[in-house]
Formats: sequence, C-alpha cells, structure tokens
Amino acid sequence: MVLNAGDKANVKAVWNKVAAHVEEYGAETLERMFTVYPQTKTYFPHFDLHHGSAQIRTHGKKVLTALGEAVNHIDDLASALSKLSDIHAQTLRVDPVNFKFLNHCFLVVVAIHQPSVLTPEVHVSLDKFLSAVGTVLTSKYR
Repeated sequence: MVLNAGDKANVKAVWNKVAAHVEEYGAETLERMFTVYPQTKTYFPHFDLHHGSAQIRTHGKKVLTALGEAVNHIDDLASALSKLSDIHAQTLRVDPVNFKFLNHCFLVVVAIHQPSVLTPEVHVSLDKFLSAVGTVLTSKYR
C-alpha cells in the first residue's frame, strides 16, 4: 500500500489530534476490540479485561505509542516497526487478522472522538496507513 504525500499529511494531521490522548484512545480501542472480537482476548489471559483496568490502559497506551512511532517514521515503517514485527511473529504469534480488527476499532475510536478531522479523504489515508502498518507487522510471519 503506497502512501502518497497527501496521505502522509492526512495521517500526521490525525495523529496531531490523537497524540494527546494515547492512553484514553488506546484503552478504548482495546476494549472495543475485546468486545466486538472476543477471540482476541486469548492473547491476554493474564490481563484484567474489565472496563478501565490499569492493564488495558497501560497496554492501550503502549499500542498507540508504537503507532505514533510509525507515524513519526512514516517513510520507513519497516525499520520503525522491525522489533515489533519480530515480537508479534516469533514470540507472541498473534493471528494476523487481529491487526485488521485493531485497525478497525482504532478508526471507530477516532471517528467518535475526532469526527471533524475524519473526513472521507482522511479516513482513506488513515486506513491505508493502518493497513501498511499491519502489513509490516505481519511481514516476518512464516
């Protein structure tokens, strides 16, 4: 998925709105994913999965912080996400479809909290970016 200059600008504009809320939006994204796609809970057997749990807030912040790093390195996602790709493929062995689930839930959270910024054009750019991130994260699967 090739991101053009407009896509990159759109993603960065969205991220400027999201960056101040990574813990809140991250937790909401995970809670939404666990509710809508309950099979994703299997990767978190040691987590307290109740609404507002400290573990969900901490992990949600970690997920969106990593996504922020990807935004900051939008021209070299493979390098920026290399370690995460290794961990997800070799250690955690997360089903690749879960990245699509997470991406979808994140888009919904952005739409809820930042409706004015998520124009149809920005939505397309953000979706392309999230797909590119998912592709990189699953690139080391065998």
